[in-house]
Amino acid sequence: MPDSSRVLVLNSGSSSLKFALLDPHSGEQYLSGIGEALGSSEPLLSWRSPGQKHSRQLDGGAAHAVVIELLVRELLEETSLAQGALIAVGHRVVHGGERFARSALIDQQVIDTIAECADLAPLHNPPGLLGIHAAINAFPELPQVAVFDTAFHQTLPRHAYLYALPYSLYRDQRIRRYGMHGSSHRFVSERAADLLGKPLQETNLISAHLGNGASLTAVKNGESVDTSMGLTPLEGLVMGTRCGDVDAGLLMHLGDALGFSLEKIGCLLNRESGLLGISELSNDCRELERAAAEGHDGARLALEIFCYRLAKYIAAYTVPLQRIDALVFTGGIGENSAFVRQAVLCQLQHLGYQLDNHRNQSTRFGAEGRISKDGTAAALVIPTNEEWIIARDAASLVERGD
Repeated sequence: MPDSSRVLVLNSGSSSLKFALLDPHSGEQYLSGIGEALGSSEPLLSWRSPGQKHSRQLDGGAAHAVVIELLVRELLEETSLAQGALIAVGHRVVHGGERFARSALIDQQVIDTIAECADLAPLHNPPGLLGIHAAINAFPELPQVAVFDTAFHQTLPRHAYLYALPYSLYRDQRIRRYGMHGSSHRFVSERAADLLGKPLQETNLISAHLGNGASLTAVKNGESVDTSMGLTPLEGLVMGTRCGDVDAGLLMHLGDALGFSLEKIGCLLNRESGLLGISELSNDCRELERAAAEGHDGARLALEIFCYRLAKYIAAYTVPLQRIDALVFTGGIGENSAFVRQAVLCQLQHLGYQLDNHRNQSTRFGAEGRISKDGTAAALVIPTNEEWIIARDAASLVERGD
């Protein structure tokens, strides 16, 4: 494979689309950007190429399809990004069910499986398929590779991934815990082991990926052994617009007592709950922190619930791990919110965490490092790099010819 090889990565999230063109070996980026606040009244597309920054305000309500169209058009018009060095397009796909324990070259069967799993990740797999189809149309000669968030969690033991439901539902319908954010948890686990000076296979971590979607993963000896998201990305932590854990009886109550349809319940739990639903203001943690500082009770309550649920989950994951080498914060909130990190660690002092305020305040905007005091339990901030994981897997598959 030539040293100049590049992989285009598309990473479609529930309200964002990240993209990058990078060297799969070094991680060097030639183009990177993000479409943010997609589906809102003020979506924004911004990107960087060598020596240049660009931004474009999109029409209100613009979502993933618009961003992908603009991205493909800009790439095709950018003469410095000639296709000669582009060896593959890598796609983040949230849900691959039990079918995929590793990344895969995309063919029609893979596309069909991603579509079949769309009801398990309704905010993610459909945008992911948009990216796949757009890239196939734009680069029909290039290999397309799907990198699945669920793949990293295929190492969960049965007692961690099975629900206490009739076993036939797993046997016949594969209803189980799958977990998400696998590429992120995998990257920060590898990086944390490097920072700790330990082999990954001997490293125990709790990885907290906190963004509009949020999940926690217990990593034992380099492998995922438990994770907070379940059959779908709805279970677990409080998120931007998703509720996380709720009493299953609530669903019956909403239907029987309030007359909510399944579609309405799904919309409420996935799009109208979480930080947005509690605060009645926003799903953006930055806006909520500003509002809370100004006395907005709903914003303050939403952040309090978010941090409490996170701290409770972290404490629970001491059970499968027993020994924890580090707690790692990553994702947009985990990397940048000193407020959230402080609120969480203050609730975990009984586990030995003592925050270093100066380190915590200075570790943001792409910085990595320890935020706990020396000699106390290690808490780290590590900016995630899902794009590099995706590019690496794509290049590896192309090189092997799988």
